[in-house]
Amino acid sequence: MSRIEDALEKAAKLRVETTPDVQVEKIVPKIHLPPPMTLPGITVTNPLLVTVNDPNTQAAEEYRKLKSFIVKLTKEGTFLNMLMVTSSIGGEGKSLTSLNLAISMAQDFDHTVLLVDADIRKPTLHSYLGIENSIGLTDCLLDGVEVKEALIRTGIGKLNFLPAGRSVPNPAEVFSSQRMSDFILEMKNRYPDRYIIIDSPPVLPFAETRSLSAIVDGIVLVAKEGLVTLHNIEETIECVKGTPMLGIVYNDAITEKNLGHYQYCRE
Repeated sequence: MSRIEDALEKAAKLRVETTPDVQVEKIVPKIHLPPPMTLPGITVTNPLLVTVNDPNTQAAEEYRKLKSFIVKLTKEGTFLNMLMVTSSIGGEGKSLTSLNLAISMAQDFDHTVLLVDADIRKPTLHSYLGIENSIGLTDCLLDGVEVKEALIRTGIGKLNFLPAGRSVPNPAEVFSSQRMSDFILEMKNRYPDRYIIIDSPPVLPFAETRSLSAIVDGIVLVAKEGLVTLHNIEETIECVKGTPMLGIVYNDAITEKNLGHYQYCRE
């Protein structure tokens, strides 16, 4: 090998040994993700709220039937959005019916629902939902609290909840007052595109429900099998005469199906 060839070979080897390896770094754009969204809402665990916790049961299906029935009746002509759910006497399941009905409606894409606990003698809706009976209806009526400050967004469909609020010594006087009438009408006008469902006290024992019935658009009456009498129901209907009776929910009925029995509500 000539000296020239030998020099060229050495120069080539030197370039290979001294030239650093070139590494191509893949550039990945950094994406800044927003933090997880915390949705306002509550966790409902009560098994009696079948429309949330057991939607495939016959009981939940009956509430959906009731919802369809109510929606049909209230949208024939003028929208009747202010509804009252009540019973003749205590213990007939009106509060559970109002809550399951409200949830069933609120789970629909088309319906926003405001559920009001107006049973201020014995409020129970908050306990079914697993929350405290904080500021609510009576605080709005008597203390001037803004409705928007008392409303609870449940996170169950489009369901908002107004608790009963603090206890008062004179429920009948509060409910029969002009202030109550103005408040109900103000809610009706403020939320004209949504259902407002009011869980009221039983009709026969308490006077305030009769006053409330005069300012709502329609009534759903809950009657429990084996507890209420036909005379009770007739007397109740007479007490709220003048307001449309949308239907009677026959509650806790026992029906045979296949080899077993089950209890459910039906209109």
